[in-house]
Amino acid sequence: MKKERASGVLCHISSLPSPYGVGDLGPEAFRFVDILHAARQKYWQVLPLNPTNGALGHSPYSSYSAFAYNLLFLSPDILFQEGLLSREDKEQCRFVDDTTVPFDGLYERKAMMLERAFVAYKAGGAIAAAFEDFCSTQKSWLDDHALFVALKRRFNDRSWVDWPVELRDRHPAPLKEAALQSEDEIRREKFGQFLFYRQWTALRAYAARQDVKMIGDVPIYVNYDSADVWCAPEFFKLDGQRRQTFVAGVPPDYFSEKGQRWGNPVYDWDRLKKSGFQWWVDRLRQNLACFDLVRIDHFRAFAQCWEIPASEPTAVHGEWVDVPGMELFTVLQKEFPSLPVIAEDLGIITPDVDELKDNFGLPGMHVLLFAFHNEYKKSRDLPENSTPLSVVYTGTHDNNTVCGWYRHDMTRMEKKNMIEYLGREVPPEEVNWVMIELALRSAAFLALIPVQDILGLGKEARMNTPSTVSGNWKWRMLSGDLTPETIERLAALTSKTGR
Repeated sequence: MKKERASGVLCHISSLPSPYGVGDLGPEAFRFVDILHAARQKYWQVLPLNPTNGALGHSPYSSYSAFAYNLLFLSPDILFQEGLLSREDKEQCRFVDDTTVPFDGLYERKAMMLERAFVAYKAGGAIAAAFEDFCSTQKSWLDDHALFVALKRRFNDRSWVDWPVELRDRHPAPLKEAALQSEDEIRREKFGQFLFYRQWTALRAYAARQDVKMIGDVPIYVNYDSADVWCAPEFFKLDGQRRQTFVAGVPPDYFSEKGQRWGNPVYDWDRLKKSGFQWWVDRLRQNLACFDLVRIDHFRAFAQCWEIPASEPTAVHGEWVDVPGMELFTVLQKEFPSLPVIAEDLGIITPDVDELKDNFGLPGMHVLLFAFHNEYKKSRDLPENSTPLSVVYTGTHDNNTVCGWYRHDMTRMEKKNMIEYLGREVPPEEVNWVMIELALRSAAFLALIPVQDILGLGKEARMNTPSTVSGNWKWRMLSGDLTPETIERLAALTSKTGR
C-alpha cells in the first residue's frame, strides 16, 4: 500500500443529505465527492455497507450478511433516470428532510421502491445482460444470501437455527425445493444487490476521477443469525444442533467490571486454517472489490480472542484463546500483495498484536480524543507520538463529536492537560478546528476527520454510543451544511499542513 501523506473525511452513506429519509448513492453522494475534491481531501471513509435491520438496532456492524449490500442506500433518483421508477414512484419515496434517519417506515418504503423497480425491469429491462453477469460472477455468495432472505421472510424472521431441520442443516433437496417456491422473491433480492453494486461502482469510478479513494470498514465478527453462519457452520464453534458453544466479547477492565459479552459466534480457527483461510480470502476480496483500503475492526482478535461459554450471561468467565493471525495474514498477503488494511488497534494492546501488525506493515490507529488522559505525555494518541505508518482520527463513529466531548465529556484533568499541551485555553466554538489541525499536523500518513467535527457539531450529532441499543446511527447532514467557507477553510489547513 502506497502511503503518501494525505487526509480524508469519515462520513457514512446514511449521513448524506437526501429527500428520501436516508443518504443514498445518488446526486448528493456525487456532490460530496466534489466537496472532498474542493477541500483537498484524498479519502472518503464509510462504515460497513452490509444490510441492517431494526432487530439489530440498525447497526452497520450487526448484519445478516458479511457479503451483501444495504439496499436502503439505493438512489430513487438514479432508478428514475434509468426508467425503473416512475416520477410518482420516486415521489412516494420522499420523507420530510431532517437531521435524523426515520428508520420507522424506511425499510418498508425502500422495499416498495425495489418491488416497483423489479416489476419495471421484468417488463423489458435493458440491463438484463449486466444483471445476468452479476448473478454469475457473484454466485458464490449471492445464491445463498438471496435464499436466506426469502426463508427469513417465510418463517417470520425466526433465526435459521429454528427453521425445519432439513433447511437448518441445508439438505440439498429441500433447499432446491425452497428456492423454487420463492423464485421470484429470490430474483428480486438479487436484482436489488445488482442495483447497489451498479450504483456503487459508478460512484467509486467518479470518486477516482476526482482523485478520491474509498475506505471501507470490516467488522471482525459476523452475526450468528446470518447467511454467513448458516452457509458455513463448520467455520464457527457450534454444537451438533448448530447452536453456539462460545461467543465473542472482551474481558472485564477499568471501564466494565463484567466485561462485554457481544454474543457473536467465534471462529473455529483450526478449520479455517485447514481450508487455507478461504472464507477470509473471499471476504477480503469482496471488500477490496468495493474499496481502495479497508479498516478491520477489533484487530487484536487476530492475535488472541476472548471466548466466553455461550451459557455464561457475562464476559467474566471467558478466556483468551490464541488465533493463527500470522498464518492468516501470510495467506492474505499472497492473495493481496499490497494488503491495503488499516488495523483498528485501540484499547489495551498486547505485544503480540503489535508484532502481528508490524510484521505485515499494517498501519494502526490513533484517536485524539484519547490523547489527554491522566499521564498524557506518555499517551500513544498524542500527535507527536503517531508514526508515519499510522492513521490519526480526531474521533471515530463510537466517540462523541469533538465539540460534544469538550462541552460534556471532558474531565477536569483532560482539560488541564490540554491547556498545558496547547499553552492556552481553547474557546468551545474553535475546539473542533484546533483538533483537526493537530490531526493534520501529526506524523501519521493519513488523517481522517468525521464530518461532524468539520461542521463543529455537538453531542446531538454523535453517530453511536457503545453498549446502548437505541438512538444510534441516525444522524445525517442537510444539504448546504458544508458551506463554501467551511470547505475553503479545510482546504487551506490541509495545504498548510502538507497533506
